[in-house]
Formats: sequence, C-alpha cells, structure tokens
Amino acid sequence: MRKNFPKLILICFIIANCSQHTTLKNNPTPLPIKTGLDLLFEKYSDMLTGKRIALITNHSGLNQAGISNVALFLADQKHTLAKIFSPEHGFTGRYADGEHIENSSTAANLPPIISLYGKNRKPNPEMLKGIDLIIYDIQDVGARFYTYISTMGLVMEAAAEADIPVMILDRPNPLGNKVEGPVLLEKYQSFVGKYPIPIRYGLTVGELAQLLIGEKMIKPAPELTVVKMENYSPCSYYSETNLPWVKPSPNIVDLETAIVYPGLCLLQGTNVSDGRGTFTPIKRVGAPWINSEMLVNCLNKEKLNGVVFTESSFTPIAIPSMATAPKFQDQECYGVDIRITDPDEYNSVATGITILYHLNKLFPDSFKINIDSMARLWGSDSLPLQLKNGNTPSEIINSYQSELDHFISLKMKYVLYE
Repeated sequence: MRKNFPKLILICFIIANCSQHTTLKNNPTPLPIKTGLDLLFEKYSDMLTGKRIALITNHSGLNQAGISNVALFLADQKHTLAKIFSPEHGFTGRYADGEHIENSSTAANLPPIISLYGKNRKPNPEMLKGIDLIIYDIQDVGARFYTYISTMGLVMEAAAEADIPVMILDRPNPLGNKVEGPVLLEKYQSFVGKYPIPIRYGLTVGELAQLLIGEKMIKPAPELTVVKMENYSPCSYYSETNLPWVKPSPNIVDLETAIVYPGLCLLQGTNVSDGRGTFTPIKRVGAPWINSEMLVNCLNKEKLNGVVFTESSFTPIAIPSMATAPKFQDQECYGVDIRITDPDEYNSVATGITILYHLNKLFPDSFKINIDSMARLWGSDSLPLQLKNGNTPSEIINSYQSELDHFISLKMKYVLYE
C-alpha cells in the first residue's frame, strides 16, 4: 500500500476540488489555526493504535497543508481504516443530490465507501460490525438545515447503540459564533432540522456534539472525544483563518454564500428561486412574475445592516453538479442580487425574513409558501401564518427572541474556545 501513497495523495488533492480562498473579511489570525485533524496524529495517536476505524468524511476533510484525512489515515499503519461513510453530496462533494450515490469500493486501495444519504441515513449494526472507533471529520456551514450535522447526530446514536466511542475532529464554524433564528420545535423534526437549536447556532461541530449529549438530545449517548482546535477565535469568519476554503457542497461556492445561506435557504419553502441553477446560487432571488425595481426599492429602504440589493435577471438551467431540476428551469427570472457590505453587521435570518415579507406584500397573487416545507426549515408553522397576517419583520423576530436568548445562555455551557 505504501508504494501507492503518492498516487493516493494526488487523487485526494483532486477530490478536494482545488481549494479556493475567499477574500471576504480576509484578516488572518496571528497564529495559524490547527484543526482537530492537524492535531490528531500529534496528540491523540495512542487512541488510534490497533483500532479498526470508521471515518465519517467527504472532500472537506483536509489538514492545514491541504492533504486529505483519508491519505493521512492510510499512511499511518498503526491502525486500520476499515470503512468510510459519506454524507449528502457524496464523498467527493460533487453531487447536487446524493440519493443516487451507490455504496462502493474505489481504486487506490481505499476501503468501502458507504453513503449515509438516501435510504440509509444512520449506520446499521452490520455496517459497524468490527469497528472499534468512529471518527467524524467534515467541514460544517453553521446552519441547522445543513444536513451534515444531522448525519453527525445519527452516527452518534448508532455508535451509542453499538457501544463504539466517537471522536469529533473539530473545525471552524465558517459563520463564527453569532446566533440567529427560531429554535426548532420537536414536532417539526426532520433530516433538515433534527435538533432544537436555532437556524444559525454559532457553535463548532465539536461544541454542538457536546451540547446534543449534555442536553440529552441524543439518547443513548456515546463516549465522546472532541479533538479541539488550537489558536481558534470563535468570533472569526472562515476568511480570517489561515485554512484553505473548500466549498462544503456544490451550492455553497464561497464564504459569502455560506453567510447568506441561513436566511436565503428559507426560499426553498416558497415558489421563488434562490438562484440554484445558476453559478451564483443562494445570493439571488427571482421569479418570472417579480418586478425587480419594486422589490429592490422596498428592500433597500429597509436599510438592513451590512447588505445592499441590486436588480437582477437570470435563467436557471440544469447543472448536474449543482441543480438537476431547478425552479423555473429555462425561464427568465427577475429579482434581486444580494451583496454583503459588512459581514459583522449582516443578519442572515433577518434578511431572509424581510425578503419573504416584501415578496408576500408586493406580489400576493403570485407568491406562494409550501407550509410543510417551510415548517421543516423554519422549525415550526408560525412563519407562514405571521406573513399571512401581515406581521412585520421586527414583529416576527421579536416573537422568537426569548427562546433565542435561552439558547444563547444554554450554549455557553458547551463552548470550547474563548
């Protein structure tokens, strides 16, 4: 296997989709950040020795030098990398929809790769047979409905049931520690919203894993080890780190998109396009029946913090790696483009609410909400009713502020970084 190692590294670099750096708020921290992966073999190698390991990962599992975690695990012969489990979008992160991804073994001496998206979202006992340790190492986005954290939780449940310890290799929350949006109600739990946390929860995956166990959101709970980062500031955006940006999924193409995502993904619960099917997804809003000038004027009059809106027109198309059947495919849409002017001041969920409010107000005969879909994203069925009743964005935000304040107090018990 060692003679194939250089070839394996090359393959893993290709899988990484050519890491790209964002220029948004690009002020690197004074000391280089070391992720959990960077520190694993340096400080935790004894925990790996002699173990048969299942690795939950995808293309985003790179160390500071851009080397894949898979390559690093295969190079260290003190343990066995027995299986790889991949989340939505697949091991390579190139699939708009992972439903069709089959379980497989690949070339280059990789172990079996098993998809945890589609029919089997939680490892079953047979999949975990002979495994001594489960390691999770995926770059998160920081939004509740981003399914990688649902996968993490389901893996932790399966690990507890099989009495297998779990290790989380911590990585930055690209959005820092800011918290926004309502807390999900248990009644509306789904794969795109599995736990009672806000839309933007302001924790790293390691901190979130500790909260899920500490607050008994996962029962039974596995034995958990979080490999903390070094030199990480929790209020930092990803662009302020020294780490390479790798788009975590096909439509989160850069950091600005990730920052906009918690609010704009709410459009998935409506008949309005959020730009999927274009090469600037999620940072735009449109439909064939929208009057761009009217919408832009109303939104800019709101003087929302850290953002401006400009008129836009676009035609969604089928892009195999991004959107296979986008809304309004091959139809010209009109609407707005979103440009962040100050990420520290920008409030993603508040911006999403404001856009929904004005779409409903300006185009009541055309704008529609899928109540079930929106409830899964929002975490309750309150938002459609509030919009129908004409509640202002401020009134909507105020309606969940107390539960958000409670979560902010709760999460402080689990923070790992000062």
